[in-house]
Amino acid sequence: MPNMSLRAVDIQSQTVHHVGQPPTQVRAFNETAANLKNTAVLCISADLPFAMNRFCSAERIDGVDSASTFRSPEFGEDYGVIFTSGPLLGLLSRAIVVIDESGQVIHTEQVSEIADEPNYAAALAAL
Repeated sequence: MPNMSLRAVDIQSQTVHHVGQPPTQVRAFNETAANLKNTAVLCISADLPFAMNRFCSAERIDGVDSASTFRSPEFGEDYGVIFTSGPLLGLLSRAIVVIDESGQVIHTEQVSEIADEPNYAAALAAL
């Protein structure tokens, strides 16, 4: 993970952007959390980096930094957000992790169903 010292970090893990899942989660944080002082928003996906950049460009998402687990699949294992069976094997579930300036996790949410939206208000309140 990049050095995000002196900032709160909101990490959003999610499935690949090209499977029909609306980019609601990324848009929501692009419009709100990305504008908060001392806050960095990372959208982490199993997408290839060039595909994520193309997605963010097409959706005009410029306040969110994207990262890929393509070469670092251990991220999903370390954060407990990787599908370990079924048709989404190896992809990331939808989750939000908020880390404060000292590196402490202060909020987490992992949705129980991939189509469900996370509680954006709770994540933003933690920031």
